[in-house]
Amino acid sequence: MVHSSPRVRLKIEDPANYRIRVQGCLEDVWSDRLANMTITMNLRDTEAPISTLVGRVRDQAELVGVLNGLYELRMPLLEMVIIDDVETK
Repeated sequence: MVHSSPRVRLKIEDPANYRIRVQGCLEDVWSDRLANMTITMNLRDTEAPISTLVGRVRDQAELVGVLNGLYELRMPLLEMVIIDDVETK
């Protein structure tokens, strides 16, 4: 699921803050390969593990690189949201 805020007007070359959620265990050692996004995992016995990446990407090209990296790691995309600066601090 991909969400965006209707008040955000992005150009393809604009930086933006994103929260990306994927199914699976993604350790923080992958951060360097994924635009230095902060990675956290939610592990619960009754649910599939979820990894959340939060951070700023320089432009849409870097975002595509992050998504391609997750695809190559076989991580199903659950959500991608543009977030405000307040949420990344």
